[in-house]
Amino acid sequence: MKLASYHISFIGAGNLAWHLAPALENAGHYVKEVYSLSGVTAKNLVANLYDATLKTSLDFSDSTSQIFVLALPDDAIQAVAQELILPDLSLLIHTSGGKTLQELEYSAAAASGVFYPLQSFSKSRPVNFEQIPILIESEHKEGTEILKNLGKSISKHVQFVSSEQRAKLHLAAVFANNFTNHLLAISETLAKDAKLDFSLLKPLIVETVEKSLLLSPKKAQTGPAKRGDIETLDKHMQLLAQDETLQEIYRILSQHILDNS
Repeated sequence: MKLASYHISFIGAGNLAWHLAPALENAGHYVKEVYSLSGVTAKNLVANLYDATLKTSLDFSDSTSQIFVLALPDDAIQAVAQELILPDLSLLIHTSGGKTLQELEYSAAAASGVFYPLQSFSKSRPVNFEQIPILIESEHKEGTEILKNLGKSISKHVQFVSSEQRAKLHLAAVFANNFTNHLLAISETLAKDAKLDFSLLKPLIVETVEKSLLLSPKKAQTGPAKRGDIETLDKHMQLLAQDETLQEIYRILSQHILDNS
Protein backbone atom coordinates (compact mmCIF):
# COMPACT_ATOMS: atom_id res chain seq x y z
CA MET A 1 0.00 0.00 0.00
CA LYS A 2 1.37 3.40 -1.01
CA LEU A 3 1.69 5.78 1.93
CA ALA A 4 0.42 9.35 1.75
CA SER A 5 2.70 12.15 0.58
CA TYR A 6 3.01 15.32 2.64
CA HIS A 7 4.13 18.90 2.17
CA ILE A 8 6.77 19.63 4.81
CA SER A 9 8.64 22.69 6.06
CA PHE A 10 11.83 22.61 8.10
CA ILE A 11 12.68 25.08 10.84
CA GLY A 12 16.35 24.38 11.44
CA ALA A 13 18.94 23.16 8.97
CA GLY A 14 21.64 21.44 10.98
CA ASN A 15 23.04 17.90 10.79
CA LEU A 16 19.70 16.11 11.22
CA ALA A 17 17.82 18.26 8.72
CA TRP A 18 20.67 17.84 6.23
CA HIS A 19 19.93 14.10 6.11
CA LEU A 20 16.22 13.96 6.96
CA ALA A 21 14.93 16.48 4.41
CA PRO A 22 16.46 14.69 1.36
CA ALA A 23 15.36 11.31 2.76
CA LEU A 24 11.77 12.54 2.95
CA GLU A 25 11.97 13.93 -0.58
CA ASN A 26 13.33 10.62 -1.86
CA ALA A 27 10.39 8.88 -0.18
CA GLY A 28 7.93 10.96 -2.20
CA HIS A 29 7.22 13.88 0.12
CA TYR A 30 7.66 17.55 -0.76
CA VAL A 31 9.96 19.76 1.28
CA LYS A 32 8.54 23.22 0.52
CA GLU A 33 10.45 25.61 2.79
CA VAL A 34 13.53 25.76 5.00
CA TYR A 35 14.24 28.32 7.72
CA SER A 36 17.25 28.53 10.00
CA LEU A 37 18.24 30.97 12.70
CA SER A 38 21.41 31.96 10.83
CA GLY A 39 20.03 31.69 7.30
CA VAL A 40 23.30 30.28 5.96
CA THR A 41 22.58 26.64 6.80
CA ALA A 42 19.06 26.97 5.38
CA LYS A 43 20.46 28.30 2.10
CA ASN A 44 22.87 25.36 1.87
CA LEU A 45 20.11 22.84 2.56
CA VAL A 46 17.75 24.41 0.02
CA ALA A 47 20.49 24.04 -2.60
CA ASN A 48 20.52 20.31 -1.83
CA LEU A 49 16.75 19.86 -2.31
CA TYR A 50 14.49 19.72 -5.38
CA ASP A 51 12.10 22.67 -5.10
CA ALA A 52 12.31 23.99 -1.55
CA THR A 53 12.47 27.75 -1.01
CA LEU A 54 14.42 29.73 1.55
CA LYS A 55 12.24 31.10 4.33
CA THR A 56 13.45 34.26 6.08
CA SER A 57 10.84 34.60 8.83
CA LEU A 58 8.78 32.43 11.18
CA ASP A 59 5.54 33.49 9.50
CA PHE A 60 4.33 30.36 7.68
CA SER A 61 0.69 31.47 7.51
CA ASP A 62 0.64 31.21 3.69
CA SER A 63 2.50 27.88 3.56
CA THR A 64 1.03 24.86 1.78
CA SER A 65 2.81 22.52 4.19
CA GLN A 66 0.90 20.26 6.55
CA ILE A 67 3.92 19.25 8.66
CA PHE A 68 6.41 21.64 10.27
CA VAL A 69 9.61 20.07 11.55
CA LEU A 70 11.58 21.77 14.32
CA ALA A 71 15.11 20.46 13.75
CA LEU A 72 16.70 22.76 16.33
CA PRO A 73 19.03 22.63 19.34
CA ASP A 74 17.06 21.52 22.39
CA ASP A 75 17.24 24.88 24.13
CA ALA A 76 15.63 26.67 21.15
CA ILE A 77 12.62 24.40 20.60
CA GLN A 78 10.10 25.92 23.00
CA ALA A 79 10.85 29.56 22.20
CA VAL A 80 10.77 29.08 18.42
CA ALA A 81 7.61 26.95 18.62
CA GLN A 82 5.80 29.80 20.37
CA GLU A 83 6.94 32.35 17.77
CA LEU A 84 5.79 30.37 14.75
CA ILE A 85 2.79 31.60 12.79
CA LEU A 86 1.24 28.53 11.20
CA PRO A 87 -1.63 27.74 8.84
CA ASP A 88 -4.77 26.00 10.03
CA LEU A 89 -4.65 22.22 10.56
CA SER A 90 -0.87 22.18 10.82
CA LEU A 91 1.11 19.47 12.63
CA LEU A 92 4.19 20.78 14.46
CA ILE A 93 6.83 18.25 15.47
CA HIS A 94 10.22 18.37 17.12
CA THR A 95 13.03 15.86 16.60
CA SER A 96 14.65 15.86 20.05
CA GLY A 97 15.36 12.80 22.14
CA GLY A 98 15.76 14.79 25.34
CA LYS A 99 12.76 17.15 25.20
CA THR A 100 9.16 16.22 26.00
CA LEU A 101 6.08 16.68 23.84
CA GLN A 102 5.01 19.47 26.22
CA GLU A 103 7.68 21.76 24.71
CA LEU A 104 5.13 22.42 21.94
CA GLU A 105 1.98 22.89 24.05
CA TYR A 106 1.83 26.68 23.59
CA SER A 107 2.40 26.72 19.85
CA ALA A 108 -0.20 27.79 17.29
CA ALA A 109 -0.30 24.32 15.71
CA ALA A 110 -3.53 22.35 15.54
CA ALA A 111 -1.61 19.24 16.62
CA SER A 112 1.88 18.48 17.84
CA GLY A 113 4.19 15.51 18.01
CA VAL A 114 7.69 14.12 18.24
CA PHE A 115 9.61 12.47 15.38
CA TYR A 116 12.93 11.29 16.82
CA PRO A 117 15.41 9.41 14.61
CA LEU A 118 17.64 7.50 17.04
CA GLN A 119 21.00 8.09 15.39
CA SER A 120 24.04 10.35 15.48
CA PHE A 121 24.23 12.63 12.43
CA SER A 122 27.19 14.36 10.76
CA LYS A 123 26.82 16.17 7.44
CA SER A 124 29.88 14.46 5.94
CA ARG A 125 28.74 10.91 6.72
CA PRO A 126 25.86 9.24 4.79
CA VAL A 127 23.20 7.36 6.75
CA ASN A 128 20.72 4.66 5.84
CA PHE A 129 17.36 5.78 7.24
CA GLU A 130 15.82 2.36 6.58
CA GLN A 131 17.82 1.00 9.52
CA ILE A 132 17.32 3.97 11.86
CA PRO A 133 14.60 3.61 14.53
CA ILE A 134 12.05 6.42 14.29
CA LEU A 135 10.41 7.06 17.66
CA ILE A 136 7.11 8.95 17.44
CA GLU A 137 4.70 10.52 19.91
CA SER A 138 1.52 12.58 19.68
CA GLU A 139 -1.57 13.07 21.81
CA HIS A 140 -3.69 13.44 18.67
CA LYS A 141 -5.00 10.34 16.90
CA GLU A 142 -4.61 11.87 13.45
CA GLY A 143 -1.19 13.27 14.37
CA THR A 144 -0.04 9.82 15.46
CA GLU A 145 -1.25 8.33 12.18
CA ILE A 146 0.56 10.98 10.13
CA LEU A 147 3.80 10.45 12.08
CA LYS A 148 3.50 6.70 11.65
CA ASN A 149 3.05 7.09 7.87
CA LEU A 150 5.91 9.58 7.68
CA GLY A 151 8.20 7.28 9.63
CA LYS A 152 7.29 4.18 7.64
CA SER A 153 8.02 5.98 4.39
CA ILE A 154 11.73 6.17 5.27
CA SER A 155 12.38 3.54 7.97
CA LYS A 156 11.63 -0.11 8.71
CA HIS A 157 11.58 0.61 12.43
CA VAL A 158 8.85 2.98 13.64
CA GLN A 159 7.64 2.84 17.24
CA PHE A 160 5.43 4.93 19.52
CA VAL A 161 7.46 5.97 22.58
CA SER A 162 6.32 8.25 25.41
CA SER A 163 8.26 11.34 26.49
CA GLU A 164 9.33 9.58 29.69
CA GLN A 165 10.57 6.51 27.81
CA ARG A 166 12.34 8.65 25.23
CA ALA A 167 14.18 10.64 27.91
CA LYS A 168 15.56 7.43 29.39
CA LEU A 169 16.46 6.08 25.94
CA HIS A 170 18.20 9.35 25.12
CA LEU A 171 20.25 8.96 28.31
CA ALA A 172 21.14 5.41 27.25
CA ALA A 173 22.13 6.77 23.83
CA VAL A 174 24.48 9.31 25.43
CA PHE A 175 26.30 6.48 27.22
CA ALA A 176 26.36 4.30 24.10
CA ASN A 177 27.40 7.00 21.66
CA ASN A 178 28.76 10.22 23.17
CA PHE A 179 30.58 8.75 26.16
CA THR A 180 31.92 5.83 24.12
CA ASN A 181 33.24 8.23 21.49
CA HIS A 182 34.88 10.37 24.18
CA LEU A 183 36.57 7.30 25.65
CA LEU A 184 37.88 6.48 22.17
CA ALA A 185 39.27 10.02 21.97
CA ILE A 186 41.08 9.44 25.28
CA SER A 187 42.37 6.15 23.91
CA GLU A 188 43.69 7.92 20.82
CA THR A 189 45.48 10.50 22.97
CA LEU A 190 47.11 7.81 25.12
CA ALA A 191 48.33 6.00 22.01
CA LYS A 192 49.80 9.22 20.61
CA ASP A 193 51.50 9.94 23.94
CA ALA A 194 53.23 6.57 23.53
CA LYS A 195 54.20 7.57 19.96
CA LEU A 196 52.03 4.79 18.55
CA ASP A 197 49.46 4.85 15.76
CA PHE A 198 45.84 4.79 16.94
CA SER A 199 45.06 2.43 14.02
CA LEU A 200 46.66 -0.38 16.07
CA LEU A 201 43.53 -0.31 18.24
CA LYS A 202 40.98 -0.28 15.40
CA PRO A 203 40.59 -4.09 15.06
CA LEU A 204 40.04 -4.26 18.83
CA ILE A 205 37.42 -1.49 18.69
CA VAL A 206 35.54 -3.22 15.86
CA GLU A 207 35.63 -6.58 17.67
CA THR A 208 34.47 -4.95 20.92
CA VAL A 209 31.38 -3.42 19.31
CA GLU A 210 30.51 -6.47 17.19
CA LYS A 211 30.88 -8.86 20.12
CA SER A 212 28.87 -6.61 22.41
CA LEU A 213 26.00 -6.51 19.92
CA LEU A 214 26.20 -10.26 19.33
CA LEU A 215 26.47 -11.52 22.91
CA SER A 216 25.11 -8.54 24.93
CA PRO A 217 27.43 -5.94 26.51
CA LYS A 218 27.47 -7.64 29.93
CA LYS A 219 28.44 -11.05 28.52
CA ALA A 220 31.08 -9.50 26.24
CA GLN A 221 32.87 -7.63 29.06
CA THR A 222 36.56 -8.53 29.47
CA GLY A 223 39.63 -6.81 30.93
CA PRO A 224 41.46 -6.44 34.25
CA ALA A 225 38.47 -5.09 36.20
CA LYS A 226 36.28 -7.97 35.02
CA ARG A 227 38.99 -10.43 36.10
CA GLY A 228 39.58 -8.67 39.40
CA ASP A 229 43.22 -8.13 38.41
CA ILE A 230 44.14 -5.56 41.07
CA GLU A 231 47.84 -5.56 40.15
CA THR A 232 47.10 -4.42 36.58
CA LEU A 233 44.55 -1.88 37.77
CA ASP A 234 47.13 -0.37 40.14
CA LYS A 235 49.73 -0.25 37.36
CA HIS A 236 47.32 1.59 35.07
CA MET A 237 46.54 4.07 37.84
CA GLN A 238 50.28 4.74 38.19
CA LEU A 239 50.57 5.36 34.44
CA LEU A 240 47.83 7.98 34.78
CA ALA A 241 49.45 9.65 37.79
CA GLN A 242 50.05 12.89 35.87
CA ASP A 243 46.35 13.32 35.06
CA GLU A 244 44.04 13.17 38.06
CA THR A 245 40.91 13.50 35.90
CA LEU A 246 41.78 10.44 33.80
CA GLN A 247 42.73 8.58 36.97
CA GLU A 248 39.28 9.29 38.39
CA ILE A 249 37.54 8.21 35.17
CA TYR A 250 39.58 4.98 35.17
CA ARG A 251 38.88 4.36 38.86
CA ILE A 252 35.11 4.93 38.61
CA LEU A 253 34.67 2.78 35.50
CA SER A 254 36.86 -0.02 36.86
CA GLN A 255 35.03 -0.02 40.18
CA HIS A 256 31.67 -0.11 38.42
CA ILE A 257 32.80 -3.14 36.38
CA LEU A 258 34.11 -4.83 39.55
CA ASP A 259 30.84 -4.18 41.37
CA ASN A 260 28.76 -5.59 38.51
CA SER A 261 30.87 -8.64 37.65
